Amino acid sequence: MNQDEAIILISNKLKLIRTEHNYTQDRMAEVLGISKKTLVQIEKGRTTAGWTVCAATCALFRESQVLSSVLGADPLEVLETIAHEKIDAPKDKTMGGKVWWKEIKMHGAFRLQQNVISQHYRILDEMDFRWYSSFDKEDALERLNELSVQMKGE
Repeated sequence: MNQDEAIILISNKLKLIRTEHNYTQDRMAEVLGISKKTLVQIEKGRTTAGWTVCAATCALFRESQVLSSVLGADPLEVLETIAHEKIDAPKDKTMGGKVWWKEIKMHGAFRLQQNVISQHYRILDEMDFRWYSSFDKEDALERLNELSVQMKGE
């Protein structure tokens, strides 16, 4: 998934996200920092949201079932991975990937998973903390090996 694809997916679901939270168009526009006119144009499919509106939507509605259904699991993680091309530092505690993730490979104390919706990869440790995210499988496999070797050496 790339930035343009994410923008289209989120733009197409903005009205559902709004109704999921029982917001009026006025309230939703205020929360996202856009005009009601712009929100109406996005909801009618006449235009798409900008990247910053999509990022704000994922941050402010992170628990949205609608967003999870189109991006998989944590919408903000997906956007963060797209924006930075990868995330390579110990980060958030996750739920361990029971729903939106398939196991790709285990190596030492780490496991590589792929999101079944967004198709991005992440590496979790034994405690389910996310250490790495990327859309590049080869890069993710390489980092999995590096992390496993690094942990053995400590």
